[in-house]
Amino acid sequence: MDDVNFRQAVDAVLGLEGGYVHDPDDPGGETKFGISKRSYPNVDIRNLTREDAIQIYRRDFWEPNRYGQIAYPPLAAKVFDMAVNMGSRTANRLLQRACNRIGGRPVEEDGTLGPVSLEAINSHPNPEWLLATLRLQAVEYYLKLRNPKYLAGWIKRALA
Repeated sequence: MDDVNFRQAVDAVLGLEGGYVHDPDDPGGETKFGISKRSYPNVDIRNLTREDAIQIYRRDFWEPNRYGQIAYPPLAAKVFDMAVNMGSRTANRLLQRACNRIGGRPVEEDGTLGPVSLEAINSHPNPEWLLATLRLQAVEYYLKLRNPKYLAGWIKRALA
């Protein structure tokens, strides 16, 4: 089941990220499928294949952050999408904060989804509410960046 959840989540991310872009205003620099030259300086971004990007996402985002262990697939997909866009530690911290804000089992907001965080997330009585709160956490994060060029797109993505 985890592989199905990963494939659905990564397909959604790839649909949002699109192809090759080299926007001088983007701090990631050259990007393709959401993989940036800044984060992957040894990768030939222009010639990166979709399958290569999927392997990177599984190896560097999905598996080390244990997103496959999140019981509610839409929540796993959203935090994964956020990790791709804002970094794993930030996305994980926002999920932990969402859990703390809406009456879940208290967890440390350290950006690491360990057993305590996963138990609190998976035992939350209303995962849809947790997902909605996570989306709002993402909007708050993007507003604090004060970047009007990307803000509308980021908010649309946060609420998707």
